Amino acid sequence: MGATLTFLGQSTFLVRTGGGKTIYIDPWLEKNPVCPARLKEPQRADLICLTHGHWDHVGDVIPVFRKNPCKVTGHMDLIRVLNAEGNFGDLAVPMGKDGTVDFGGVQVTLTHAFHGGAYGPEFRYTGEPCGLVLTFEDGKRVYHAGDTAVFGDMRLIADLYEPDLCCLPIGDRATMGPRQAALAVELLRARRVVPIHHSSLPHLTGTPEAFIAEVKKRGLSPEIIVLKPGEAVEV
Repeated sequence: MGATLTFLGQSTFLVRTGGGKTIYIDPWLEKNPVCPARLKEPQRADLICLTHGHWDHVGDVIPVFRKNPCKVTGHMDLIRVLNAEGNFGDLAVPMGKDGTVDFGGVQVTLTHAFHGGAYGPEFRYTGEPCGLVLTFEDGKRVYHAGDTAVFGDMRLIADLYEPDLCCLPIGDRATMGPRQAALAVELLRARRVVPIHHSSLPHLTGTPEAFIAEVKKRGLSPEIIVLKPGEAVEV
């Protein structure tokens, strides 16, 4: 059952669950330079999940919502800012870290992350950045780390949620680079990993090849799934 995650580039995924739900994670479509043309048009969704307020993670939240109003969830301060602009009304679902909300059989939990989150040209405060744990209808779990540095309490994410798939940023400069992301693999006891937040913008210098080499240096052997935008992985 599980879910199929289609990678749209940067940190954006279009998720279709075994129970028939469609979920966007950090939708950045129209101005995403690596998002395939066929996927730039917002699709009907049941849920939008957000990690933080930077433009390359929330750029198309409102267009997706306007395509078909659906629930929008993430850190409470981020959702309040976006709600004031997008008029989500009762479909806005603000959360706090370590909180879990059930969306008709799919559970979303916010985790810690180390990054920023200012929104819009005025750099409005949108709360702390987060990671996401999505638990699908059959119990399979995906950890989407959002934009983050490596941190020791990733061990707690491993202990609490035992994710079946981890999506980890590797691009460097703005997030973990390959070396730090390899340590994250170890802390998370990750069995399957999709590298994200790379190969999309010039300043992101971390590469999947460097990440794979760093993971090997640590003597680890997870399945590393390098997706091109438009490709999918099942969990």
